[in-house]
Amino acid sequence: MIKIAPSILSADFAALAADIDRVRDEADLLHVDVMDGHFVPNLTIGPPVVEALRAHTDLFLDCHLMVDNPEVLLDDFAAAGANRCIVHIELGDPRARFAAMRDLDLGVGLVLNPPTPVDAVLPYLDQIDMLLVMSVHPGFGGQKFIDSALEKVAEIRAALDARTLAAELEVDGGIKPENAARVVAAGATVLVAGSAIFEDPDGPVAALRKFKEAIRR
Repeated sequence: MIKIAPSILSADFAALAADIDRVRDEADLLHVDVMDGHFVPNLTIGPPVVEALRAHTDLFLDCHLMVDNPEVLLDDFAAAGANRCIVHIELGDPRARFAAMRDLDLGVGLVLNPPTPVDAVLPYLDQIDMLLVMSVHPGFGGQKFIDSALEKVAEIRAALDARTLAAELEVDGGIKPENAARVVAAGATVLVAGSAIFEDPDGPVAALRKFKEAIRR
């Protein structure tokens, strides 16, 4: 089953609980973009917001840590109620971070940015629960999908299947109903979408249904 993960980066932060309530029956999980203003040129949210989300929803909380030192935040995110944390391969050898996440009973995610080759993540596919392919340069929502991401998705899907690994394959950035089927055809199992959901003129519920219809075609 293909999962759809609304990214709260594009939600109304002044009415975050209301926006989450609007998508809860159609969403499979929530994507939480955490940015520190250093690893990426934007500053967003941290564990206190995740704690508030956890008190309000039972949806799976997937926390993408776009930060320089994710290891110093893992305890706080686990305590706040995160289900999984996603760290960047661009920070170097991720194995110590994986071990820390396992110790905290957090799901383990790994992500690569558009300029990073697939070879960088292949050694770790058997150590993670999810691999995230960024199809935009991280930091801001509403960017245009980078088509070369499809080649990465297909290559990683082939590697996962060849090794009979069950890690989910997620894609984030510029995902819309118009390109969702292509992303799924390349091998993705989780689609992250922010502006395409929360800024749809027909509302987020209608947007999620558009995604599901596009994938079924």
